[in-house]
Amino acid sequence: MRTVKRSVLSLSRAAGRLTAGARLLPAFLIAGGQRCGTTSLYRALAQHPLLLKPVLHKGVHYFDVAYWRGPAWYQAHFPLRAGAALLTHRYGGRALAFESSPYYLFHPLAGERIAADLPGVKLVVLVRDPVERACSAHAHELARGYETEPRFERAVELETARLDGAEELLRASPYARHHSHRHHAYLARGRYADQLDRLEPLFGQDRILVLDSHVFFQQPEHVYDRVLEFLGAPHLGYPEFERHNGRPRPHPLPAELGRALRDHFEPYDARLVRWLGAEPSWRR
Repeated sequence: MRTVKRSVLSLSRAAGRLTAGARLLPAFLIAGGQRCGTTSLYRALAQHPLLLKPVLHKGVHYFDVAYWRGPAWYQAHFPLRAGAALLTHRYGGRALAFESSPYYLFHPLAGERIAADLPGVKLVVLVRDPVERACSAHAHELARGYETEPRFERAVELETARLDGAEELLRASPYARHHSHRHHAYLARGRYADQLDRLEPLFGQDRILVLDSHVFFQQPEHVYDRVLEFLGAPHLGYPEFERHNGRPRPHPLPAELGRALRDHFEPYDARLVRWLGAEPSWRR
Protein backbone atom coordinates (compact mmCIF):
# COMPACT_ATOMS: atom_id res chain seq x y z
CA MET A 1 0.00 0.00 0.00
CA ARG A 2 2.79 2.43 0.90
CA THR A 3 4.59 1.61 -2.36
CA VAL A 4 1.43 2.42 -4.34
CA LYS A 5 0.95 5.67 -2.42
CA ARG A 6 4.57 6.71 -3.06
CA SER A 7 4.17 5.94 -6.76
CA VAL A 8 1.00 8.04 -6.99
CA LEU A 9 2.70 10.95 -5.20
CA SER A 10 5.73 10.69 -7.48
CA LEU A 11 3.55 10.75 -10.60
CA SER A 12 1.52 13.66 -9.24
CA ARG A 13 4.67 15.67 -8.53
CA ALA A 14 6.04 14.93 -12.00
CA ALA A 15 2.80 16.11 -13.59
CA GLY A 16 2.81 19.15 -11.33
CA ARG A 17 6.32 20.14 -12.39
CA LEU A 18 5.31 19.99 -16.05
CA THR A 19 2.53 22.50 -15.35
CA ALA A 20 4.28 24.49 -12.59
CA GLY A 21 4.15 27.77 -14.50
CA ALA A 22 0.36 27.49 -14.74
CA ARG A 23 -0.06 27.04 -10.99
CA LEU A 24 -0.58 29.43 -8.10
CA LEU A 25 2.01 30.35 -5.52
CA PRO A 26 0.90 30.78 -1.89
CA ALA A 27 -0.54 34.10 -0.81
CA PHE A 28 -0.12 33.12 2.83
CA LEU A 29 1.60 30.49 4.94
CA ILE A 30 0.79 28.98 8.31
CA ALA A 31 4.40 29.14 9.50
CA GLY A 32 4.12 27.55 12.96
CA GLY A 33 4.63 27.04 15.76
CA GLN A 34 4.93 23.32 16.09
CA ARG A 35 2.29 21.64 18.32
CA CYS A 36 0.35 24.91 18.51
CA GLY A 37 -2.82 24.01 16.60
CA THR A 38 -1.53 24.55 13.06
CA THR A 39 -3.23 21.43 11.70
CA SER A 40 -6.57 22.40 13.23
CA LEU A 41 -6.39 25.90 11.73
CA TYR A 42 -5.20 24.52 8.37
CA ARG A 43 -8.17 22.15 8.14
CA ALA A 44 -10.62 24.87 9.13
CA LEU A 45 -9.27 27.29 6.51
CA ALA A 46 -9.13 24.58 3.84
CA GLN A 47 -12.95 24.32 4.07
CA HIS A 48 -13.25 27.87 2.70
CA PRO A 49 -13.83 27.56 -1.07
CA LEU A 50 -11.40 30.38 -1.88
CA LEU A 51 -8.53 29.21 0.36
CA LEU A 52 -6.76 26.53 -1.63
CA LYS A 53 -4.56 23.98 0.10
CA PRO A 54 -1.70 22.10 -1.61
CA VAL A 55 -2.75 19.43 -4.07
CA LEU A 56 -0.69 16.65 -2.44
CA HIS A 57 -0.30 17.21 1.31
CA LYS A 58 -0.50 19.82 4.05
CA GLY A 59 3.14 20.69 4.69
CA VAL A 60 5.43 21.13 1.70
CA HIS A 61 8.47 22.00 3.86
CA TYR A 62 10.16 23.66 0.90
CA PHE A 63 11.67 26.67 2.65
CA ASP A 64 13.21 24.61 5.47
CA VAL A 65 14.36 21.14 4.35
CA ALA A 66 13.57 20.92 0.62
CA TYR A 67 14.84 24.25 -0.75
CA TRP A 68 17.40 22.46 -2.91
CA ARG A 69 14.56 21.06 -5.03
CA GLY A 70 13.93 24.43 -6.66
CA PRO A 71 10.92 26.69 -7.34
CA ALA A 72 9.26 24.52 -10.00
CA TRP A 73 9.09 21.61 -7.54
CA TYR A 74 7.46 23.91 -4.98
CA GLN A 75 4.94 25.47 -7.35
CA ALA A 76 3.96 21.98 -8.57
CA HIS A 77 2.23 21.41 -5.21
CA PHE A 78 -0.46 24.06 -5.73
CA PRO A 79 -3.70 24.31 -7.73
CA LEU A 80 -3.87 25.50 -11.32
CA ARG A 81 -4.57 29.18 -11.95
CA ALA A 82 -7.39 28.30 -14.33
CA GLY A 83 -9.31 26.50 -11.60
CA ALA A 84 -8.64 29.33 -9.17
CA ALA A 85 -10.02 31.83 -11.70
CA LEU A 86 -13.28 29.87 -11.89
CA LEU A 87 -13.60 29.95 -8.11
CA THR A 88 -12.86 33.68 -8.05
CA HIS A 89 -15.65 34.25 -10.55
CA ARG A 90 -18.08 31.99 -8.67
CA TYR A 91 -17.56 33.39 -5.17
CA GLY A 92 -16.64 37.00 -5.89
CA GLY A 93 -13.32 37.02 -4.08
CA ARG A 94 -9.74 36.18 -5.01
CA ALA A 95 -8.70 32.56 -4.59
CA LEU A 96 -5.63 32.26 -2.34
CA ALA A 97 -3.29 29.27 -2.17
CA PHE A 98 -1.61 28.38 1.12
CA GLU A 99 0.28 25.67 2.97
CA SER A 100 1.27 24.91 6.54
CA SER A 101 4.81 23.92 7.56
CA PRO A 102 5.45 24.55 11.29
CA TYR A 103 9.25 24.33 10.99
CA TYR A 104 9.27 27.56 8.94
CA LEU A 105 9.00 29.65 12.10
CA PHE A 106 12.05 28.08 13.71
CA HIS A 107 14.41 27.32 10.82
CA PRO A 108 17.04 30.10 10.67
CA LEU A 109 16.92 30.45 6.85
CA ALA A 110 13.23 29.87 6.12
CA GLY A 111 12.13 33.47 6.68
CA GLU A 112 14.78 34.89 4.35
CA ARG A 113 13.88 32.39 1.65
CA ILE A 114 10.16 33.05 1.95
CA ALA A 115 10.64 36.83 1.78
CA ALA A 116 12.83 36.51 -1.32
CA ASP A 117 10.66 34.02 -3.22
CA LEU A 118 7.14 35.07 -2.20
CA PRO A 119 7.07 38.88 -2.15
CA GLY A 120 3.92 40.13 -0.47
CA VAL A 121 3.14 36.81 1.22
CA LYS A 122 1.47 36.90 4.63
CA LEU A 123 2.33 34.70 7.59
CA VAL A 124 -0.01 33.23 10.19
CA VAL A 125 1.68 32.11 13.41
CA LEU A 126 0.07 30.30 16.33
CA VAL A 127 1.56 30.35 19.83
CA ARG A 128 0.70 28.20 22.80
CA ASP A 129 1.71 27.92 26.44
CA PRO A 130 5.39 27.10 25.82
CA VAL A 131 5.55 24.66 28.74
CA GLU A 132 2.58 22.70 27.37
CA ARG A 133 4.08 22.95 23.89
CA ALA A 134 7.40 21.51 25.06
CA CYS A 135 5.72 18.57 26.78
CA SER A 136 3.52 17.93 23.76
CA ALA A 137 6.47 18.11 21.38
CA HIS A 138 8.42 15.59 23.44
CA ALA A 139 5.49 13.14 23.45
CA HIS A 140 5.04 13.71 19.71
CA GLU A 141 8.69 13.11 18.80
CA LEU A 142 8.85 10.09 21.10
CA ALA A 143 5.81 8.53 19.43
CA ARG A 144 7.25 9.16 15.97
CA GLY A 145 10.59 7.59 16.89
CA TYR A 146 12.62 10.80 16.55
CA GLU A 147 13.26 10.98 20.31
CA THR A 148 15.04 8.22 22.21
CA GLU A 149 14.98 9.78 25.69
CA PRO A 150 11.65 8.76 27.31
CA ARG A 151 11.91 11.22 30.21
CA PHE A 152 10.94 14.79 29.39
CA GLU A 153 13.11 16.18 32.20
CA ARG A 154 16.20 14.50 30.76
CA ALA A 155 15.37 15.60 27.22
CA VAL A 156 15.24 19.21 28.46
CA GLU A 157 18.64 18.76 30.14
CA LEU A 158 20.09 17.42 26.88
CA GLU A 159 18.68 20.18 24.67
CA THR A 160 21.54 22.69 24.92
CA ALA A 161 24.15 20.10 23.99
CA ARG A 162 21.99 18.64 21.25
CA LEU A 163 21.42 22.04 19.60
CA ASP A 164 24.97 23.32 20.05
CA GLY A 165 26.20 24.68 16.72
CA ALA A 166 22.97 23.77 14.90
CA GLU A 167 22.08 27.26 13.63
CA GLU A 168 25.66 27.91 12.57
CA LEU A 169 25.68 24.64 10.60
CA LEU A 170 22.36 25.37 8.90
CA ARG A 171 23.52 28.83 7.87
CA ALA A 172 26.96 27.67 6.71
CA SER A 173 25.54 24.71 4.74
CA PRO A 174 22.16 25.94 3.47
CA TYR A 175 20.91 22.53 2.31
CA ALA A 176 22.00 20.69 5.45
CA ARG A 177 19.61 19.14 7.94
CA HIS A 178 20.10 18.94 11.68
CA HIS A 179 18.08 16.22 13.40
CA SER A 180 18.04 17.74 16.88
CA HIS A 181 17.30 21.26 15.64
CA ARG A 182 14.14 19.94 14.01
CA HIS A 183 13.08 17.33 16.56
CA HIS A 184 14.62 18.14 19.98
CA ALA A 185 14.19 21.93 20.38
CA TYR A 186 11.66 21.68 23.18
CA LEU A 187 12.46 24.99 24.90
CA ALA A 188 13.98 26.87 21.97
CA ARG A 189 10.85 26.55 19.84
CA GLY A 190 8.79 28.02 22.68
CA ARG A 191 10.82 31.23 22.73
CA TYR A 192 8.41 32.62 20.16
CA ALA A 193 9.42 36.27 20.51
CA ASP A 194 12.95 35.54 19.29
CA GLN A 195 11.59 33.90 16.16
CA LEU A 196 9.11 36.71 15.49
CA ASP A 197 11.85 39.30 15.95
CA ARG A 198 13.81 37.53 13.21
CA LEU A 199 10.82 37.66 10.84
CA GLU A 200 9.70 41.23 11.49
CA PRO A 201 12.43 43.02 9.45
CA LEU A 202 11.68 40.71 6.52
CA PHE A 203 7.89 41.05 6.44
CA GLY A 204 6.84 43.89 8.72
CA GLN A 205 4.45 43.40 11.60
CA ASP A 206 1.43 44.12 9.37
CA ARG A 207 2.06 40.95 7.31
CA ILE A 208 2.39 38.65 10.33
CA LEU A 209 -0.71 37.59 12.25
CA VAL A 210 0.05 36.00 15.62
CA LEU A 211 -2.74 33.99 17.22
CA ASP A 212 -3.09 32.52 20.71
CA SER A 213 -4.00 28.88 20.11
CA HIS A 214 -5.81 28.64 23.45
CA VAL A 215 -8.14 31.42 22.28
CA PHE A 216 -8.54 29.69 18.92
CA PHE A 217 -9.78 26.48 20.55
CA GLN A 218 -12.07 28.36 22.96
CA GLN A 219 -13.43 30.91 20.46
CA PRO A 220 -12.80 29.46 16.98
CA GLU A 221 -15.34 31.66 15.20
CA HIS A 222 -13.73 34.84 16.55
CA VAL A 223 -10.24 33.76 15.51
CA TYR A 224 -11.47 32.54 12.11
CA ASP A 225 -12.99 35.98 11.50
CA ARG A 226 -9.66 37.61 12.34
CA VAL A 227 -7.81 35.38 9.89
CA LEU A 228 -10.25 36.13 7.04
CA GLU A 229 -9.97 39.87 7.74
CA PHE A 230 -6.16 39.60 7.73
CA LEU A 231 -6.24 37.77 4.39
CA GLY A 232 -8.90 39.99 2.82
CA ALA A 233 -11.03 36.91 2.12
CA PRO A 234 -14.85 37.06 2.05
CA HIS A 235 -16.82 35.43 4.83
CA LEU A 236 -18.79 32.51 3.36
CA GLY A 237 -19.98 30.86 6.55
CA TYR A 238 -18.15 29.00 9.29
CA PRO A 239 -16.36 25.69 8.76
CA GLU A 240 -16.52 22.70 11.05
CA PHE A 241 -13.95 23.29 13.78
CA GLU A 242 -12.16 20.22 15.11
CA ARG A 243 -9.06 19.66 17.19
CA HIS A 244 -6.43 17.56 15.40
CA ASN A 245 -3.19 15.86 16.45
CA GLY A 246 -3.77 16.22 20.17
CA ARG A 247 -1.41 14.01 22.12
CA PRO A 248 -1.75 13.39 25.89
CA ARG A 249 1.28 13.82 28.11
CA PRO A 250 2.54 10.33 29.05
CA HIS A 251 3.74 11.41 32.53
CA PRO A 252 2.76 14.32 34.80
CA LEU A 253 5.13 17.28 34.78
CA PRO A 254 7.02 17.55 38.10
CA ALA A 255 5.88 20.70 39.90
CA GLU A 256 9.42 22.01 40.45
CA LEU A 257 10.30 21.63 36.77
CA GLY A 258 7.03 23.27 35.77
CA ARG A 259 7.82 26.32 37.92
CA ALA A 260 11.36 26.53 36.56
CA LEU A 261 10.14 26.41 32.96
CA ARG A 262 7.48 29.06 33.55
CA ASP A 263 10.15 31.33 35.03
CA HIS A 264 12.37 30.62 32.04
CA PHE A 265 9.68 31.60 29.54
CA GLU A 266 8.36 34.65 31.42
CA PRO A 267 10.48 37.34 29.63
CA TYR A 268 9.78 35.78 26.22
CA ASP A 269 6.05 35.64 26.94
CA ALA A 270 6.08 39.31 27.96
CA ARG A 271 7.45 40.25 24.55
CA LEU A 272 4.45 38.59 22.87
CA VAL A 273 2.06 41.27 24.13
CA ARG A 274 2.74 43.60 21.20
CA TRP A 275 2.12 40.76 18.74
CA LEU A 276 -1.06 39.46 20.36
CA GLY A 277 -2.44 42.80 21.49
CA ALA A 278 -2.94 41.29 24.93
CA GLU A 279 -1.14 39.24 27.54
CA PRO A 280 -0.83 35.58 26.47
CA SER A 281 -3.76 33.54 27.80
CA TRP A 282 -1.49 31.25 29.83
CA ARG A 283 -0.12 34.25 31.75
CA ARG A 284 -3.46 35.78 32.70
